[in-house]
Amino acid sequence: MFVDHRNVFKSRLESQSLAVFVSNDVMPTNADGSMGFKQNSDLFYLCGIDQEETILVVFSNTFSTNPDALLFIRETNAHIAVWEGEKLTQEAARAISGISKVHWIKDFNAVMRTYFFQAEAIYLNENEHTRRSIPVESAQTRFNRNLKLDLPHHAFKRSAPIMHRIRSVKTAHEVECIQQACNITELGFRRVLKVLKPGLWEYEIEAELIHEFIRHRSSGFAYSPIIASGKNACVLHYVQNNALCKDGDLLLLDVAAEYANYASDLTRCVPVNGLFSKRQKEVYNAVLRVHRFASGLLTPGQTFETFNRLVGECMTEELLTLKLLSPQDVKNQTSTQPAYKKYFMHGTSHFLGLDVHDVGYFHEPIKAGMVFTVEPGIYIPEEGLGIRIENNFLVTSTKPLDLMEHIPIEAEAIESLMAEHKS
Repeated sequence: MFVDHRNVFKSRLESQSLAVFVSNDVMPTNADGSMGFKQNSDLFYLCGIDQEETILVVFSNTFSTNPDALLFIRETNAHIAVWEGEKLTQEAARAISGISKVHWIKDFNAVMRTYFFQAEAIYLNENEHTRRSIPVESAQTRFNRNLKLDLPHHAFKRSAPIMHRIRSVKTAHEVECIQQACNITELGFRRVLKVLKPGLWEYEIEAELIHEFIRHRSSGFAYSPIIASGKNACVLHYVQNNALCKDGDLLLLDVAAEYANYASDLTRCVPVNGLFSKRQKEVYNAVLRVHRFASGLLTPGQTFETFNRLVGECMTEELLTLKLLSPQDVKNQTSTQPAYKKYFMHGTSHFLGLDVHDVGYFHEPIKAGMVFTVEPGIYIPEEGLGIRIENNFLVTSTKPLDLMEHIPIEAEAIESLMAEHKS
C-alpha cells in the first residue's frame, strides 16, 4: 500500500526534485508528562512509519542516480527499550515501508547534503487544512524554516496540493481499513443499545464504547467522543460527557473507532428509555429523509455547490413540515443566510480517511474512490432536542456505497433492539 502511494506521489513531482516529510512532535503536558503520539498523516500515508523522530524523503522519478526514497528513523538502544519500549530497527522499518535505504536520523544532514545540492526543487510539507487551528509550531514547520535558511537559493514548492488530491481518492487497501473501523464502531453502538437506560451517566456510555473498540483492536476513538443527552445535543461539539441520561431524553452519540490510523465517523440518536416520543420520531425521520437524499447525491462529477444547495432545499421542506419554519421565513431568506441554517447550522459532508476531517478540495468535482460523511441534523434548543444522523459513504462509478449499512438507523429498528435487550 505504501509503495503504491509513493509511486503516485513521485509521478507528480517535477523533474530532478525531492520532497521531505517530518513526523509530528511528541507534545508535552506538565512536569515530565506527554500526550500520546499522533503521526503526521502525510508521512504515514507515504511510508507507514508510526513513530516519532522520523523523516521521509521521496525523489522524483527523474532524479539523477534514482534514489527512490530515503527513510530516517530514531536510533534505538537497550536503554530506550527499557524505558520507552522497543523502537523500530532499520530492518523493521524496511519491512513496513518498502524503502530499502533506511538511516538513523542523526545522519540526516550528512546523507542529504549531496541530494539537496542536486535538487532543482524541494517540496516541503505543511498542514494546509482549511479548518486547521494550530497555535503551536509543528516539527514540520520548524524543519521547513531551518531548511530555507540553510538553502536560501533553492526553489521550494508545496507538497500539500499533491497530497490533498491523491489522499482524497482512496485505494482498495484504504477502504478496507475504513470499513474495519466502521465495523468496530458498529460493535460499540450495539453494545450501547444493550446497556442504555435512565440513570446512566454519559461517561458510563463512553466507557462502554472505548471498551468495545479496544477489545477489537481499535487504537481508540477516532476523535473526541460526543455523548450528549437531552439539551446537550444542541451543542455541536459537546465533549464534557458528564450529565445524567434522563427518562424521556434522547442521547446523541457522535463517536467512532479508529483502525490502523484510519477513521470512521458515526452519529446516532437513541431514546434513553428505549422509545421515541411522537415529536422525537417526527424530527428523527425528517433528518433521516434528508440523510438519504443527501447520500444519493454523492456521485462522480457532482459539485459541492450543487450538493449543498440541494441538501439545503430538502432540509427547508422538512423544516416547513415540522412547523419550525414558516413560508414567510423562507421568503425572507438570503443567499448568505438561508432560513434552514437556524436549525441546521453545520455542513452536511466532509472527506474521511486518515483524518476524520480528511484532506481534499471542495471546489473540485466529486470523484469515484472518495469517502465522505453524510450528517444532516436538526437542533431545537427551545425543545431541548438535537438530532443528527451520520454514516460514511464510498463514492463509486454507479451509486454510493454505505460503509455503515449494517448499523441500525431506522427509529423502529433502534426501538426494537433496545426492547429485545430489556426482555
